Amino acid sequence: MEERKWEDLECDCLVNVLGRVGMESLLLDVPFVCKSWYKASLDPSCWKHLVFPKDLDSERDFTLLDRFKEKYKIENCSVDAFTKFVVGRSHGNCTGLFLPNGCTEEVAKYVADECPALTALLLPSDILRCESSIVPTLIGKWEHLENLWLGSSENLVNIITQISLACNKFSGLCVSSATIQEEEASAIVTNLPNIKYLILRGAWIDFEDLVIILQGCKNLVHLDVRDCLGFDFDDEKVLELASNIKTFKCEGSMLVDYDDGVIDHDDLVYEGYISS
Repeated sequence: MEERKWEDLECDCLVNVLGRVGMESLLLDVPFVCKSWYKASLDPSCWKHLVFPKDLDSERDFTLLDRFKEKYKIENCSVDAFTKFVVGRSHGNCTGLFLPNGCTEEVAKYVADECPALTALLLPSDILRCESSIVPTLIGKWEHLENLWLGSSENLVNIITQISLACNKFSGLCVSSATIQEEEASAIVTNLPNIKYLILRGAWIDFEDLVIILQGCKNLVHLDVRDCLGFDFDDEKVLELASNIKTFKCEGSMLVDYDDGVIDHDDLVYEGYISS
């Protein structure tokens, strides 16, 4: 029996396989194997789930962007240009997108226009840390959004308000470097009453504001408030109020900061959700 070759695989089957190999291989390896693989790699279905490395611009490491420029003999390519190029490969089919540090609001605007089918999105702190951020105005374009990772709690109240107006299937929120006061806690309870997954690891959140969330979000199945400042992890009232939450994590949280700098808050948003 004649052995079949990978390049002879039907295009639909090949696209199904290549859609699982990851962004780096799709850019740097797959297109150079043979003509059929190159053709299949251009199919938008291969680019539905795009998880960028956290850093694309680094003086210490040889990043994916550096390898891309070397492979394609490109002298200059900004983080924004590279990100938009990769996202554009999906031709509007992208449903999951983790953006890298270093990209600007211009990328957020591009994603809002080009990726209306998004169900999962990570927005890094560089896009959010601006009082005049346009992110809240873009939320309405992602009506299918279910899970959102934020690299900062800047404009959190406005973002949550827009989610409540536009995203009726929303179920999960993760915020890095968060400051959760009464306004933010009340906004979560009021605007996201059906939220199931909430990750605030490493946040500044007082006991009273945590109680607002615990008492108001009745449908939580996963709450992560590890390594927070503002309450003690073994507080009896906190543990009692959280007893009905399937997965409740509060280890390492304390009323005051005894060991500053233990947690790299910038990394927390890239940890991802727990699906069970």
